[in-house]
Amino acid sequence: MKKTPSYETQELREFARVLRGRRTVDQYIQTPVPDEFVREAIEVATWAPNHYVSEPWRFILPGEETVGRIIDLCAARVTAAKGAELAEHKRCSWREKPGWLIVTCQRNEDALREQEDYAACCAAVQNFTLYLWKAGVGSKWTTGAITRDARFFEIIGVDETEAFVVGMFWYGYPKITPTQSRRDVDTVLISLP
Repeated sequence: MKKTPSYETQELREFARVLRGRRTVDQYIQTPVPDEFVREAIEVATWAPNHYVSEPWRFILPGEETVGRIIDLCAARVTAAKGAELAEHKRCSWREKPGWLIVTCQRNEDALREQEDYAACCAAVQNFTLYLWKAGVGSKWTTGAITRDARFFEIIGVDETEAFVVGMFWYGYPKITPTQSRRDVDTVLISLP
């Protein structure tokens, strides 16, 4: 006979602490996160719920050369839109990101299925970021215009007719961990009869 689960366990409180504590981190110390740990976090990410077990995600770990090409593309885009001074600032900021990951989602002719697959990829990303956070590694998920630029797809070797970018992620050990709050649950919860 199964016991009724307890909702007052130390393990559950610790899990809630991790969920509430995770922050988007933009500044990192330059200590690299071990590759094997990142691979483990990606493996954990793949246990996200996904419709029909489609596993629509792909994880791309760009090397130094690819990161350099992405930074160059960013600088070119910013120069064209806002000038060279801001582009140089962006170039320096992006160079300081110790870890990079790009997550893509396979396209699907069925619009509903593609939406479900995107939701699954977002769940995988949440798994990834929470696993990192539990180990003291922060991350930032960006979906800026660069991730929809045809040149970006060329750099990362993805056919944009086959997949789209869910996000580009930076990760590393936080230099600064921002504080944050959320609205009270009563302001976002609707109970119906």
